[in-house]
Amino acid sequence: MLSWLDEAGAAFAAEVTGTPRVVTVKISEMTFRKPVRPGQIIKIYGRVVKFGNTSVTIELEARRHSPYNGSQKVVCTIDMTFVRIDGDGEPVPINELVKQKFEEGKNEKNS
Repeated sequence: MLSWLDEAGAAFAAEVTGTPRVVTVKISEMTFRKPVRPGQIIKIYGRVVKFGNTSVTIELEARRHSPYNGSQKVVCTIDMTFVRIDGDGEPVPINELVKQKFEEGKNEKNS
């Protein structure tokens, strides 16, 4: 599950920051609320919590999905921080336009 969350988180962080070059730097504590069994469908949802100069912190929520009735049960939530890097693995600042786009989207949801 942790591997899936890291992969999904990195993909989401890459989409948000506009680059495929991101690395995981921090993972919060994770507590499983519901069991997951082989063959069950897991859906992972993400939202941006905050931006740093070179980092983005996101919250991921994994849900167990039932194909029979469409219900979803939260399995776990986790905060993960990713840093944008260059080809040499050095941190790169996240574009201010990316941060502004996030803030505008956040304000539209709160209106």
